Amino acid sequence: MSQISNAIATRDNGPAAQIEAYRDEYAALVPSHVNADQWIRLAVGAIRGNEDLMGAAQNDVGVFLRELKTAARLGLEPGTEQFYLTARKSKAHGYSLIIKGIVGYQGIVELIYRAGAASTVIVEAVREGDNFRYVPGRDDRPVHEIDWFGADRGPLVGVYAYAVMKDGAVSKVVVLNRQRIAEIRAKSDSKDSKYSPWQTNEESMWLKSAVRQLAKWVPTSAEYMREQLRAQAEVAGEIASVANAPLPPQPSSVLDEYDADDEGLIEGELVDEP
Repeated sequence: MSQISNAIATRDNGPAAQIEAYRDEYAALVPSHVNADQWIRLAVGAIRGNEDLMGAAQNDVGVFLRELKTAARLGLEPGTEQFYLTARKSKAHGYSLIIKGIVGYQGIVELIYRAGAASTVIVEAVREGDNFRYVPGRDDRPVHEIDWFGADRGPLVGVYAYAVMKDGAVSKVVVLNRQRIAEIRAKSDSKDSKYSPWQTNEESMWLKSAVRQLAKWVPTSAEYMREQLRAQAEVAGEIASVANAPLPPQPSSVLDEYDADDEGLIEGELVDEP
């Protein structure tokens, strides 16, 4: 078979074609507010535009499709900072590369907004040249002043996150310094891999570390929306209809299950080097 024929066969039977083959299944999984066709295009584009990801997906298409299923259930965009697609070495696959999905900081922020309790989510990195002030118990939120047009802001020194709720209250403020970030990074088995977001998107991983902690203090689950509907229905005397209504997808449980990748992988499953 010629090189051109090989390329055509790979295109027609490879990971991108498999995504198209399971289009209806993914369309059924994504939440109703997500455009299924656009979601499919993002998934296909993320693979076709990256040779490393394409090769890793071809090594085990089943694993790749499973990772996409998680992104679909969460309603997050694959191949973006909502849901990274990364190539990881797998012991079970003879240390060849396979696809691993990682919920990014923008994905967690999206889940917080989707729960409906927060009107604003703030997550920012602090650099050495910034002016940052926050006293717990005195200040309800940090004061962070940045000279956007001055000299280089310098290296990262910390990160913070908080949410303003729809009733005007300010959530717990999460502040992590460089040492705390280093402790979180040290738990990642893939931190030294060239494919790890700690290497390719370091600032994003700092931001994720903060918003991941914030998610413990603000709703990220559809269960929150269900309770709000239940309370409203009780007032209106319609609790029976709400109790029988189908529950929307539960992103918080999937997030807890799937967000350990950057804080320590399952031992023996994914590694950096043989």
